[in-house]
Amino acid sequence: MQGFLKAAALGAAICGAGSAGAQTLFVGEAGPNRGARADALQWFADTATEMADGLTLDIQWGGALFKAGAALNGIADGVADMGTIIAVYFPQEMVAYGIADLPLQNPDAWVGMKATDALMRSSEAIQQNLASMNLVYLGTFTTSAVHIGCKGTAIRTVEDIEGLKVRGVGAYGDTFRDFGANMVSMSIYDAYQGLDTGLLDCSQGYSYATAALKQQEVIDSYTLLNWGQVGALGVFANKQSFDALDPATQEALMTAGEGMADELGRLITADNERAVETMREAGVEIIELPEDERMKLVEKGAGYIDEWTERAASAGLDGEALLEEYRALIEKYTAERDEQGYPWERG
Repeated sequence: MQGFLKAAALGAAICGAGSAGAQTLFVGEAGPNRGARADALQWFADTATEMADGLTLDIQWGGALFKAGAALNGIADGVADMGTIIAVYFPQEMVAYGIADLPLQNPDAWVGMKATDALMRSSEAIQQNLASMNLVYLGTFTTSAVHIGCKGTAIRTVEDIEGLKVRGVGAYGDTFRDFGANMVSMSIYDAYQGLDTGLLDCSQGYSYATAALKQQEVIDSYTLLNWGQVGALGVFANKQSFDALDPATQEALMTAGEGMADELGRLITADNERAVETMREAGVEIIELPEDERMKLVEKGAGYIDEWTERAASAGLDGEALLEEYRALIEKYTAERDEQGYPWERG
């Protein structure tokens, strides 16, 4: 990856040697300047500015320019030149990107990001859909695989779900409801108290977040669902701002955006591994859901994939074709990982 970026940077420098002078672009980010995703966003900014002569990216952290629920309009209207959009806040407008949130057999953070990134870059229909909203896709993040921690109980089979009070995540929570869970509306930040007081039996979440929020103090078991992830959050640019840039700067932003999948993949994979070990050391039982039980989740969650396909059609997109392409990309990058290892393991 480093060699690729160095070669790309050299090309950008050569192409941009006669470009216009210094320019500052503002980046809106609703989250704080800490954690793996923040590190990856900073990496994106640093890499792009190294590649493009005279470019500065000014990241406004913590919702200084707009909150997460206003990000799409904030970027499209030019409040920021670019920024992070989380698709769940805009289910119809960002329906194409929402494919990365579906309960597919897609639990690997790096594989999911590479597949999502390739789809967003290669699909002319998606690019046109974004352009109609004055947006350009630059690069993707992920929250990583959805797993579940429980207090006073454990999920070893899907039959164990029935009757539990569960905090869910998107379609993953909806599928648990279909298996008989009583869903409780609660943020991940309040789940510690919910588990501690008995308002919750279980909380779906992400390994690194579970440990960062110290939930290992209030859970007895943590089941690795190996099912899917929430991956529809990434960096988009205001199309007018992007189109006004010289080609070398555009290429620098696109190349840095593509590299985010490798950088965040490296960071979040390590964070998740450390988090599971932290839970294990705290006495939490780590359970891996058996393959046949996982397939029951996949089959039950298929209805939410069908719902997404219908919403995609209402936006003028061929959801079936996009799903076919996305699944093929997941298989492609899964095979690459299995045959070559992750990029940061290849020396």
